[in-house]
Amino acid sequence: DVQLQASGGGLVQAGGSLRLSCVVSGFTYSDYVIGWFRQAPGKEREGVSCFSSRDGTTNYAGSVKGRFTASGDKSKNTVYLQMNSLKPDDTAVYYCGADYGSYCGLRTYEYQFWGQGTLVTVSS
Repeated sequence: DVQLQASGGGLVQAGGSLRLSCVVSGFTYSDYVIGWFRQAPGKEREGVSCFSSRDGTTNYAGSVKGRFTASGDKSKNTVYLQMNSLKPDDTAVYYCGADYGSYCGLRTYEYQFWGQGTLVTVSS
C-alpha cells in the first residue's frame, strides 16, 4: 500500500522557517512525483510545489517561488519542503500527494495518493 506521512508543521513567526517532510512508503524512489499542497480555512486546496524523484525536477507556485525549496532523500525515501521567509498568508494545512511517473504538476487531480495534513501557522 502507498502511504504518505507528512510532518514538520508548527507555529512560527513571520520571516521564520520550517521544513516539512513527506515520508513515502509503497513507492520506489525514482518512480514517483510528490506534490505539496496547502489549504487555508475557507479556501480551496492549492498547489505549492512538486518534486520528481526520478530526475529532481521541481516546480513552484508563484506565491512561494524563491522562498520554498523542494528536495528528496533517496536513502530515507522522503521528500522535503523547506519554507523560508514565511508570511502569515502561508498559514494553512499542508498536504503531500503522490503519483507515478515524473510529471511535476501543481493540480490536485494529478495526484492519486494523499497523506494527512500538517498545520503551519505563521504569526505576524
